[in-house]
Parts: sequence; structure tokens; C-alpha cells
Amino acid sequence: MQIVFHIGANCTDGERILKSLMRNGNLLSAQGVAVPGPGKYRNLLGETLAALDGRAPAPDTRDVLLDAILDEADTKRLVLSHSTFLSAAHRIFEGRAFFSRAESNLRAFAACFPGDTIDLHLALRNPATWIPATFAQAYARSHEVFMAGFDPAALRWSDLVTRLRRALPQTRLTVWCNEDTPLIWGAIQRSMTGLPATTHLSGRYDLLSVLMTPDGFARFEAYIASHPQANELQERRVIGAFLDKFMRREEIEQDVDVPGWTDATVTALTDAYEADVARIAAMPDVTFLSA
Repeated sequence: MQIVFHIGANCTDGERILKSLMRNGNLLSAQGVAVPGPGKYRNLLGETLAALDGRAPAPDTRDVLLDAILDEADTKRLVLSHSTFLSAAHRIFEGRAFFSRAESNLRAFAACFPGDTIDLHLALRNPATWIPATFAQAYARSHEVFMAGFDPAALRWSDLVTRLRRALPQTRLTVWCNEDTPLIWGAIQRSMTGLPATTHLSGRYDLLSVLMTPDGFARFEAYIASHPQANELQERRVIGAFLDKFMRREEIEQDVDVPGWTDATVTALTDAYEADVARIAAMPDVTFLSA
């Protein structure tokens, strides 16, 4: 079986992606792809991880988990999604490190499914907006407590990606930027489900309906209906044009209110992120979905 772990990161569009895939349950099931509701596995996997506490899973762990998660015995591909597969928000910088639990958590999950093919899917985000967003989600007493002594300027997603490749060399790793998600939504859906490019899943414009004004989204849908795009690149250009014109300003204008941060801080973090993304995109053992 192929098992896809969509591992976040925290505060990307993971929940929207999962809900979009779940809307295609019948179509996916017919192709042997299962996207169970999160209630089927999130607590179960968390409890399993805690119970293992670093020990190897029992021989029947896989069967027990799949019996609880799956309704259909002929599943070929299973999609599991949760941002805390890497870490809960309040522990992202625990121990003055970046996702210090990532390798141990994912190794433990992979060990629960011996003999299966494991695919990891990870969305990145600009630290200039990602750190404030995860801080808000963590409910920490202060930003200083949340960062736990970690220097934001040292944050490199490429370091995390490199660690994951070393810790789980037999897994496949697919990465994209959350900022590009509106343009590559269909590609993300297909990557997670393993379906060919000719497959058009419903909900591939779900995120656009949130990002665009109602009038703009209605115009977009009408345009797409009357002007079918020959390929995905052309469709992305159309999406980009409509976003430029009809984007809800509040969706892209994010206040960055972090003690001690200045405009120069935000610029430096953004510049470092862009260079970091370029490094990841060039890694030979990573599949990078770009706009």
C-alpha cells in the first residue's frame, strides 16, 4: 500500500486541502484511494506515538491501525493529513531547535507501516508570516517563550528537508510553497492522490473562492467554463490574472506584529526564504511543485 503523510507544516492550507480531497470520496474510492476523515486517525496515531515512546511497534500494529482507519479492504493508497505530524505548534522551537521532534515522529509513523511505500508532503511558508501565525496558534505566554531562544534569522526549511531525507531515505518527499498553493492546487491534489494529470477533481478552485471577491470568483468560473484551458500552465496564468485583479486584500495583507521586528527584519526573512526555496527546488531527491 502507498501511504501519504501530509505533514503540514502548521499554518499552511492543510485543512482546506484535506476537505477538498474528502469531497471527492466516491471518485477516489473507485480508484483505490482512501481519504478518511481526520477523526478516524489523528487521535489514534497520536496515542500510538505516545504509547510507543521510542520503542518499536508490535508486529500487529499495522493491521490494528488500518482496521480502525479504513472502511474498504481494497485500498491501494491512503492519505493521512495533520500539521502536528511534525510537531504541535507550541513545540516547534522546543529545545532551541526547529522541529526537533520531526525525525523521531515520522520514523515512528513509518515503522507502524512496514513494507508500505511512504510519501511525505510538506508545504513551506515565509517565516516572516509563518512565525507570527504559529505563535498565535500556540497560545504561548509570550513570543519569547514560544521561540525558546531560537533565532528566527537561522530558520531554514532546507535544513528540515535535508534532515528528513537523511532520517527517512526510502520515503518520497514532495514540497511546495504555501504562497503558490492557489496556482498549483490541482497539482497538489493529484500528487497526494497519485492520480494522473488528466484527472480533474472537484474542489480544485476551493481556495480561489476564499481568496477572490464573490464577483471576481463568479467571473473566473464563467471564464473557465467558456474558455477551457489547453494545459495546466495556461490555467495558472488565468488564475494569476484573476487573483491580481480580484484578490481580497485582507487575505494577502498580513500584519506582522512581533516584538523587536522591523521592516528590515521582515525583508531579511523574506529574502532568506526565497533563497532557501531555490535550494530546496534544486535538491535531486525532492519533488518540488512550483507555480
